[in-house]
Amino acid sequence: MTDPPAPPAGRWRQLPLPFAHAPQFIAADFLQAPSNADALAWLAPGAAWPQHRLALWGPEGCGKTHLLHVWAARTGARLLAGGTLPREPERAERPVAVDDADTAADLPLLHLLNASAEAGQPVLLAARTPPSRWDAALPDLISRLRATNAVEINQPEESLLRALLARLLYERQLAVAEPIQDWLRLRLPRTPAAMREVAARLDRAALVSGGRVTRATASQVVAAMSDPDASNREDFAPSALAPSTATPCLL
Repeated sequence: MTDPPAPPAGRWRQLPLPFAHAPQFIAADFLQAPSNADALAWLAPGAAWPQHRLALWGPEGCGKTHLLHVWAARTGARLLAGGTLPREPERAERPVAVDDADTAADLPLLHLLNASAEAGQPVLLAARTPPSRWDAALPDLISRLRATNAVEINQPEESLLRALLARLLYERQLAVAEPIQDWLRLRLPRTPAAMREVAARLDRAALVSGGRVTRATASQVVAAMSDPDASNREDFAPSALAPSTATPCLL
């Protein structure tokens, strides 16, 4: 039996495997900065929350989810997503942290707040807007949300964005020269979400090309982020430039 013929040179291309990048939400990895100092102060052990409720709010990727995980790990809290709250009332036997709390249906959220208040258990909420601006309809829920102390996580400083991009690249084991990182930050939106997206895209592009991240690779990725049609003109597979579906740790 003869061996099959070798494929023509240059025809093979490494394809990125669909493995999501798993974020590590641990306290030691959170990047502290003036923009999140107020939130950290309110989450410090011993901090007294009015009515045992606190809401963290701020833009996508500012660190809300990370802080929820850190607080939940320290307090033994139950960590829930707003859209998956139990429909029926449940006993509150421990603290609760709710991510994307603004997506919760009115009645389940009201049940949770009432049960936690009756049991004296703290509730930590997180969303992109303060509770007073959530689209609630039940009068009882509206009054409880308006009475919830809300702490904003502000837009990040340049030093935080620099540290964040370096951390995200390190977590993905990407060797990106500091001048290229500086070049990227100058051409991207000044948001943590943009730093996360570019790290995910660079990871996939480097996997496809099988090499280090070069200035040319970075340029192609930035072009694809700003122009949805740019991925059709790249030297590597368009899937390498598609946004990641993972939700990696931002801060």
